[in-house]
Amino acid sequence: MSKHLNPGPPSPLGPIGGQRLYSLDALRGFDMFWILGAEDIVNEIAKATNSPFWLGFANQLTHPAWNGFHMYDLIFPLFLFMAGVSSPFSVGRELEKGNSRQKVLMRVIKRGLILVALGVFHNNGLNHWKPFSDIRFGSVLGRIGLAYMFANIIYIYTKRNAQIIWFWALIIGYWLLLKFTSAPGFLRGDLTMEGNFTSYVDRLFLPGKLYLGIHDPEGWLATIPAISTGLLGILTGSYIKNGSHRGEKKSSWMALAGVVLIAVALLWNLDFPINKNLWTSSFVCLVGGISLLFFSVFYYIIDVKGHKKWAFFFKVIGMNSILIYLSGHFIKWEYATNGIFGWLRDISPLVIAPVIMAICYVMVKWFFLYFMYRQKLFLKV
Repeated sequence: MSKHLNPGPPSPLGPIGGQRLYSLDALRGFDMFWILGAEDIVNEIAKATNSPFWLGFANQLTHPAWNGFHMYDLIFPLFLFMAGVSSPFSVGRELEKGNSRQKVLMRVIKRGLILVALGVFHNNGLNHWKPFSDIRFGSVLGRIGLAYMFANIIYIYTKRNAQIIWFWALIIGYWLLLKFTSAPGFLRGDLTMEGNFTSYVDRLFLPGKLYLGIHDPEGWLATIPAISTGLLGILTGSYIKNGSHRGEKKSSWMALAGVVLIAVALLWNLDFPINKNLWTSSFVCLVGGISLLFFSVFYYIIDVKGHKKWAFFFKVIGMNSILIYLSGHFIKWEYATNGIFGWLRDISPLVIAPVIMAICYVMVKWFFLYFMYRQKLFLKV
């Protein structure tokens, strides 16, 4: 496992043994496509057309202020879900090859801590020293690293039924914790940004600064239910790898499980609102259900039916997803886009020029990833 560029297996969280899931790379790329720059394309089209459809689409590519759900909220947990799906093919394969649990555990912990460190770098950069109090330690990569690490520890030391128990125990326990606690001075079960127990614990114990001052959406206590998101991916990957059903049946059962989880989420929402900031238990079920639906479709079309060519665009992104996520720290993408395609903006009608440049911005990033793909260079963690 390495944190530097090196030819090798392209999964950003380690190798995926002999049973390569093309659909997993494609779905990961589809997920990252929206923060690669696709959301800017939608936003610019919405501004240019003032169409209710595109304005509504653009609104879905934002985060709600607190409670609620927009499709943009899916990007983060879907990535974590897919990291879990890869575990039976990577961590599981290491165990099958005869490596001791302790050895595999150390690798999993190392991966998790590297992601935490990369998250701190992504938040704060390394351009200049900051006072400790100004460093933000909570991060997207940090939560992925910690949730991935703990989910895999459970995977290494337990069987499937115990993993299912852990999945439900963590989110039910988290629900009860927030239902019967609050920040001092607030009523029990308060779920406002200032009054909820999760934000209060982060204010007490999370070092450095919080993203919103009184709350950090990637704080440490809310990592507990995020472990269940990773576990759901692990359970899904184990079913794909070891299940006795044929591919079509697996797709159907995953889709059905997704629908059931969405129904559970909507019911749970009545008592414990869907909230990405707190990674509430209803949020875990909702994004888990949607992730299962997406994966079931990608898996059926790509790996079961063999229709792969259409997904190559996304596969190129998915095979270097962490690299492109971090790339803004060492590549000035907007500068590169203007340098290459500025002339196209200058000859385009004023109303559509921003749309064209947003598309060019994505193209520049994609061809960079395509070059890396052709050179077989992948950022492994």
